[in-house]
Amino acid sequence: MSDSFEKDLDAQIKAALTEQDREILDATQELGWFQLGLKQFRGKLGWVTWVLMVVQTLMFVAAIWCAIKFFGATDVMPALKWGFSASVLMLGALQIKLSLMPQIQADRVIREVKRLQLMIAAKGE
Repeated sequence: MSDSFEKDLDAQIKAALTEQDREILDATQELGWFQLGLKQFRGKLGWVTWVLMVVQTLMFVAAIWCAIKFFGATDVMPALKWGFSASVLMLGALQIKLSLMPQIQADRVIREVKRLQLMIAAKGE
């Protein structure tokens, strides 16, 4: 029910806007989850995201290799060594990937602030 109310409200807002306001709204429309994630690979700090993803991928592959060794171990000590290594690598890879979430959220907030600035600037003209 609230989803349909939001769609109706969005439609009413768009109908009330001038042509210039519609252009601003379209230029700064909200990005989807995958678009926000892919946006992290561009810009001044895009190289950091690339490095993090390469390291995360290497850690994940190493974790899978250790997990295979773990499941193939017949003695306790090798199983403990490979299982512990697999879990630490997997958790590290997960933590590296999750470290990008705050930046994605910050980008969403900055985009909305820019949207408001453009709308206020357009009204002042």
